Amino acid sequence: MDRFIRALIRWQAADQPAPARTLTVAELRSRYADSAARWCEGAAPEPIAAVADEQIDGRGGRFGVRAYLPMADRGRLVTYLHGGGWTVGDIDTHDRVCRRIAAALGAVVVSVDYRRAPEHPHPVPLQDGITAAAWAATAFPDRDHVIAGDSAGAALALGIAMHHRDHGGPGFAAQLLFYPPVDPHMRSKSLRTFGVGYLTEADDLRWYYEQYLPDPQSRTDPAVDLLDADHRDLPPTVIGTAGFDPLHDEGVELAARMAARGVAVQHVPAPDQVHGYLLLADIVPSAAAAMHRVLAAAEGALSLTPAAADHADRLNPAREASV
Repeated sequence: MDRFIRALIRWQAADQPAPARTLTVAELRSRYADSAARWCEGAAPEPIAAVADEQIDGRGGRFGVRAYLPMADRGRLVTYLHGGGWTVGDIDTHDRVCRRIAAALGAVVVSVDYRRAPEHPHPVPLQDGITAAAWAATAFPDRDHVIAGDSAGAALALGIAMHHRDHGGPGFAAQLLFYPPVDPHMRSKSLRTFGVGYLTEADDLRWYYEQYLPDPQSRTDPAVDLLDADHRDLPPTVIGTAGFDPLHDEGVELAARMAARGVAVQHVPAPDQVHGYLLLADIVPSAAAAMHRVLAAAEGALSLTPAAADHADRLNPAREASV
């Protein structure tokens, strides 16, 4: 494990924070926002040409998006869904993340401030993401469009890609998924191995699922049970995992299953990192390096045009993920 992260874990253990599941939603959101701000305190943000906030119409209400215009525009677009267990986090907690992505890929990044659980459980966050991706494609047309997210946002991103595949929405040039939760049944070995003492607790993950999916039947929805979903005909995909993450095995298994369905998928491991390492990039050099390895893989995925992907499938239909 990275020595800075090891020290952070020791510091947190000494501070003895209350488990997320024992706080009110308002308290948890405030603590999450405070942590995100503290972890980038004193670090200069990535320079951006312009930032603009908008409100757009969703199903049953309005929600926000924030567009980041890069200094060096390479004709790309990223619709980004933030993490936070579908319950916490927002476009402010992930501002630094979106700036880094915009700069690294030369892309306009549209960060989605989707409505959150428990006030807005599934499928509202997913519907907001679907709407936002379509809005972004219209607002910034004729660009290579990437659907992306971290943690809960990565699960939403995959659900958005599947929806638009099945319903004729905007086509995506690539998917970028950081440590996605894709098994609401929580069956993996890594949940047991790293479920206590690694900044993200398995019992808190269960609580987040309960907020997002108050109806137990919704856990079988293919837009939620993403590990067992139909992954065919999805765009080239990059999946970043963290070695000391309760969700590690889900990301590895997702990469393997997508590859078995013919998706051009690359798994980019970060063996020395923990869940949520994107938010640590300003204080942990190895977290920043891990993020940029994933973004470098995304750069490669964007070179896979539909024609190139079809050609690769014909050459090697049983292509395996690099897991």
